[in-house]
Amino acid sequence: MKTPPHCIISGGASGLGLGLALRLLERGYRLSILDLSFGESAKQQLSQAAASSAHWQAYTVDIRDAQACAEAAASAVDNYGTIELAINCAGVILNCRFAEMAAEDFARVVEINLCGSVHFASAVLPHMSAGSRLALVASMAGLVSNYGYAAYGASKFGVVGLATTLRYEYEPLGIGISCICPPEVETPMVESERQHGDPISLELKKFAGSLDTNTALNGIMRGLDTGRWMIIPGVRSRFTASLARYFPWFFNRVMQSMIRRLLHKGHHRSSP
Repeated sequence: MKTPPHCIISGGASGLGLGLALRLLERGYRLSILDLSFGESAKQQLSQAAASSAHWQAYTVDIRDAQACAEAAASAVDNYGTIELAINCAGVILNCRFAEMAAEDFARVVEINLCGSVHFASAVLPHMSAGSRLALVASMAGLVSNYGYAAYGASKFGVVGLATTLRYEYEPLGIGISCICPPEVETPMVESERQHGDPISLELKKFAGSLDTNTALNGIMRGLDTGRWMIIPGVRSRFTASLARYFPWFFNRVMQSMIRRLLHKGHHRSSP
């Protein structure tokens, strides 16, 4: 009997990461999940999703801790064997204007989103071989940033750059690399952003549209199944990415026009 594949996923106890973890368990994967904490609801959902051939194990890890990530990956491999799929979903968002942002807040976002991606990749790649795949979750903000996204956009652009370099270095060895760039997805993190984010930023995000969790997960899983490099779920988000890439002058004009209109209407918050 063939041994079920092993996937290691960070940020798998909430949001998009939890959704991916549930999908993979339903497929019979053995799952190693890294996260800061595991709530009872997440544990219950993961246990219910596990099929007869599926198992999961939890590792309480701060993605900012490179050593902890490496130790968790090594332990996961000892228990479940070689990693066929690794997905880094751990991340945070910060939505505020540059003038309002503290230096330590910028550093924290970059440390979690970008440096955390480095730590995750460094931890799992030594345990992967030809035929396996590493996926890093970036964001549409890593292709097209936004008003109020100085920290978040910078960190996610960095993730796209990191994934691009890993693609050059590891795909010749047979290890596939995917970069996942979803638009806004209906998750608890986005709900929090809507309550506290900059009004202009929130309005501009509507250009690329929002996806419900299932639609986003369907698109991501299709991309992973077919071995796609750049995975952008959602028709509007793919259109936005293409517009910004092939017609940057036009895209910038549209964004600047929207910002001026919103500023004129008073959709802004004053600096302290």
